[in-house]
Amino acid sequence: MGWMQEIHNKITLTKQEDINADGQPLYPGYRAADVANRQVDELIGVVKGVMADGMVHQGEVEFLLMWMNNNRGALDKWPAKAIYPRLAAALSDGQMDLREEEEIMDLLLATVGGNTAPFNNIASDSTSLPLCKPAPDLVFNDRVFCFTGKFQSGTRQWCEEQVVKRNGVTANSITKKLHYLVIGDIGSRDWLHSTHGTKIEKAMQYREAGMNLHIVSEEHWFGYLS
Repeated sequence: MGWMQEIHNKITLTKQEDINADGQPLYPGYRAADVANRQVDELIGVVKGVMADGMVHQGEVEFLLMWMNNNRGALDKWPAKAIYPRLAAALSDGQMDLREEEEIMDLLLATVGGNTAPFNNIASDSTSLPLCKPAPDLVFNDRVFCFTGKFQSGTRQWCEEQVVKRNGVTANSITKKLHYLVIGDIGSRDWLHSTHGTKIEKAMQYREAGMNLHIVSEEHWFGYLS
């Protein structure tokens, strides 16, 4: 568990740097954003440490959840705000079964974009995908959504349910009626050759032909759920 000790030492040093002689936070309002961003970077390192042996055990998930509870500044930022409730749900009954371990493994793999090299702060490759820039405002009512890739915020079915709850419509394929293609953060730089690359390529063709179709990231879509 050497990586856990290394992260523990790093957390301790960070906390020492962020407090004054009276034990109070230094410039809490001014530094809050910087601290949160740094905590997200550290979270990626923690996740990669958890996955370094290619397996995820309950004790490691408990440690990860404890780390997030102790660094709550990151919980309002991506990807922490998506994975925290899923980790908490997996441990809600105090016991993780094999299916839950597999689901958490997939979730954490999505969090680091398939890259498990310890303390490499590349969280995802999805930024290299052909997303609309600037990202558009999202409207759910009577709009058609299609999802592709793997998602941190929930299963594909869960994502579709969120659209339907907001009076939107879901589709399994790219059509001229589609308004939004949402790409999960597991998307990689090799998207064109992946199983979900054909959807992205077709959406790009429709968009270039003048169709009102937007390609957005899971993170952008997730931000409109609350």
